[in-house]
Amino acid sequence: MNVPWAAIVRREWPHWVILAGLFAVSAFAWNRVTLPIPTHWNAQGEIDGYGGRFAGLLLVPLIAVGMYALLALVPRIDPARANYASFTGPYSVIRGALTATMGAVHGLVVATALGYPIDAGRWIPVGVGVLLIVIGNVLGKVRPNFFVGVRTPWTLTSARSWEKTHRAGGRLFVIGGIGLALTSLAGQPWLVTALGVCGGIALVWLVYYSYAEWKVDPDRVSAVGTRPAPKDG
Repeated sequence: MNVPWAAIVRREWPHWVILAGLFAVSAFAWNRVTLPIPTHWNAQGEIDGYGGRFAGLLLVPLIAVGMYALLALVPRIDPARANYASFTGPYSVIRGALTATMGAVHGLVVATALGYPIDAGRWIPVGVGVLLIVIGNVLGKVRPNFFVGVRTPWTLTSARSWEKTHRAGGRLFVIGGIGLALTSLAGQPWLVTALGVCGGIALVWLVYYSYAEWKVDPDRVSAVGTRPAPKDG
């Protein structure tokens, strides 16, 4: 079904404004920055990577455009594309949050390159934490698909596993986002490292949880192209 151009504009203009703003900021800073440009910060919030104008001023905008294009295309190419109509709102929130986060990260990088006294190593993780909180709040409303969400062999073959895993994952995202934002603001590197370890453990648990819920789902289905195991005897 063709979507009216006016509806597309109403839905997409915030993305277009942010993406255009990324390139506009880069154009403004192009001949004003001091090389090399800080492009990466470690867990301690210290600069540990530098680059030229391309890496410092164009890489993030180009990644943002690529990410925007991919997420706009996904509902058209996903084999489960019929389900996107049932979570249009959450999907729009996720897309908007990702685009806004890319804009914020680029703004911090450029401001640092221009010599403003901004601690990007502290504020970028805060922005990522906010992103996790936003995604976590809508993750439980995402319906089965092959691109967005916690996609394990068990969530993709069990409606029960998908729903329960995404509800649990949403809570973990929110908790992790709050933790990341607070530990980054606290300026204690060991807390950020400890949080990363906890996040890894939580991810492993979530994968196991998806399996556990699949195992007790009487309505689970076999993956496409597989056959049931032979019966004993």
